[in-house]
Amino acid sequence: MLSRPDYTPIYAMANSTVHPEGEAAAASPPPGATLDGLLGGRVRLYQPERGYRVAIDPVLLAAAVDAAPGDTVLDAGCGTGAATLCLAARLPQLRITGIEQDGEALALARASVELAGLQDRIRLIRGDLVAPPRALRESRFDWVVSNPPFLEPARARAPEDPSRRVAHLEAAPIDRWVRACLARLVPGGWLVLVHRADRLPDLLAALSGRAGAITILPLWPKAGSPARRVLVRARKGSRAPARLLPGLVLHHPDGRFTEEIEAVLRGARPISW
Repeated sequence: MLSRPDYTPIYAMANSTVHPEGEAAAASPPPGATLDGLLGGRVRLYQPERGYRVAIDPVLLAAAVDAAPGDTVLDAGCGTGAATLCLAARLPQLRITGIEQDGEALALARASVELAGLQDRIRLIRGDLVAPPRALRESRFDWVVSNPPFLEPARARAPEDPSRRVAHLEAAPIDRWVRACLARLVPGGWLVLVHRADRLPDLLAALSGRAGAITILPLWPKAGSPARRVLVRARKGSRAPARLLPGLVLHHPDGRFTEEIEAVLRGARPISW
């Protein structure tokens, strides 16, 4: 999990900008939830008032998808829908499906989708990616994106809050998760993940022999600091060589986001591969 300063600075006033066509003019959060803005207010997101709240990871994940008009995307483990809604705002011609096991998180995602009037473009399914329901087993996608739980249960202390526990602790080993993501892709489809930098060896092992054109983009907290997160992109069935990119610096020394990251988080600028 990123440190607390990476939370609230990314939230905009939920009613501060023009919203997508068809979106409801006003809304009240469900009990126990808040209504927050992402991408400078382009996205309005319901999320729990307490417990797990969205950090910058899903916003960066959505920015790393350079899908073509008409492409289909699966958000694997969509949570409250942050990456899904950011994708929909950035690329309005996409068709997006989200799958999530946590019923409470999914209910908030559904409310946010309805608030945005995006029911015709976004389909949300409750279920397990590793053992998907029939509605998902019969589908293949051009892109799969995922901001999965990062921590191995045997090596981490389980958070007391249930929503944090679901968000942080792996429900399946990383190898099974990656294989389940790849199974949902069309041949030649793209998988994009955001994960902890110290789990990169596990990610690469899971992709070995199954995907190629692997591209790694380190996310440096500050210049000269070790990366804590990486964005990883891979193409199903490819044998193209891997690439390690220079990476992105998230913060200035005083803790402010760098101008490049501000442009992504607030201006909806894409991340270039």
